[in-house]
Amino acid sequence: MAVPSWLERLRAASKTALVQDGIRKIHYLFEDGKEMAEEYDVKTGVLVSRKWREKNTLGGSGKWQVEVGEPISPLLGALESELIKESSSNPVFMRKDTLSSFQWRIRNLPYPKEVYSVSVEQEQRCCVIRTTNKKHRLPLDAAALSFTHANNTLIITYQKPKEILAAEEQLQKELKKIKVANSGDGDCKTQ
Repeated sequence: MAVPSWLERLRAASKTALVQDGIRKIHYLFEDGKEMAEEYDVKTGVLVSRKWREKNTLGGSGKWQVEVGEPISPLLGALESELIKESSSNPVFMRKDTLSSFQWRIRNLPYPKEVYSVSVEQEQRCCVIRTTNKKHRLPLDAAALSFTHANNTLIITYQKPKEILAAEEQLQKELKKIKVANSGDGDCKTQ
């Protein structure tokens, strides 16, 4: 049996649509239980967002995974809000397409354009982003690089070089020398 094309999968899916605030919203339910939600600008026809979700191991609806558009930010006070979260100044990678092109955006990159180099690697069929900002000027070791994929997340790990580990160990020794103010034992004295 041939694998259905993308267009055939979309045609076979159960679909609902609505227009709200200039955005056409389409919800797809596929035969395998996966869901896809897309939003298009009504005036331009540009895809604004695309997100996916599938059933979790207990059969309930899983979390939405954004493919195109703004990442989903948890609402403050929501049950899913996290006590510990990434810094808002960390780079954020997202895809945002136009009618005629694919576009990827990386937010929170504070350096000027001259620091970055973007190229196409023909043999690997990929785009590569490089930076001339080098913190440590150490050679890269391919053996230190590994990756895994779990829960719809690609996790790339690069083992820290021994020089970095030694510098961090020295820093921790220095930090331990700093006198810590008494955290208070309930014995508050006034002057």
